[in-house]
Amino acid sequence: MAYLEFYKYHGAGNDFILIDNRSNDLTLTTETIAQWCHRNYGVGADGLMLLEAPQVEGDHFYMRYYNSDGKESTMCGNGGRCIARFAVDLGIAAQGTLRFHAVDGAHTALVSETSVALSMIDAPSVISKNEGYFINTGSPQHVEHRAPGPDFVGTARPIRDAYGPEGVNVNFIQACEGELSIRTYERGVENETLACGTGATAAAMVAVAQGWVPSAPVTLYAQGGTLTVDFEGRGPFKNVVLTGPAVQVFKGRLHL
Repeated sequence: MAYLEFYKYHGAGNDFILIDNRSNDLTLTTETIAQWCHRNYGVGADGLMLLEAPQVEGDHFYMRYYNSDGKESTMCGNGGRCIARFAVDLGIAAQGTLRFHAVDGAHTALVSETSVALSMIDAPSVISKNEGYFINTGSPQHVEHRAPGPDFVGTARPIRDAYGPEGVNVNFIQACEGELSIRTYERGVENETLACGTGATAAAMVAVAQGWVPSAPVTLYAQGGTLTVDFEGRGPFKNVVLTGPAVQVFKGRLHL
């Protein structure tokens, strides 16, 4: 029986299966990825990433991301930070600055002992939509300033669906003394996750644009940890950086 080595990482509780596919010879079905990500019948993860050979000269690798439903998806901020740490752990690069591309374009990551700071794509102005605010930070995001209530998931799902079949991530934030608490429902996971990097980035942008916090950088307290988002502007937003922990939890083998 064939086996595949994998690694488990998390970024502020947002957890991922990571696989070294620099040979680019691994083919995984949607069903296989979904099973591996299942929290009862698999490893358990919010998503799976393949670290592949670089597609652009000067890059260290290419990031390919799948949600836990097994479908290839848009950018994952915490995933980008975790895969940068993974690249350092594999010896692809030393700690310092790494360069890679993902589905949304070019990224750089500054990897230190305690954190990973990831450059995110520029984002346009915030749009009022569906009784909240919409912005795309590599993945589409809906943001509202409201308490999550006793059934956050049940409240967020209809908002996710209001954007059509593909949906959006739904973020509820509350501001206090210039900082934010955040809860995120992620499409593709179809549940709350302990953190969401693109969601935190969107929340910080909306909060600054609406005057709920004075300016960037913005500290956000997610269910699984603390993230910091820095940027310039109030829409459009440039020089965007997402910073937080990225930790290897364990490694193991999966049946192919």
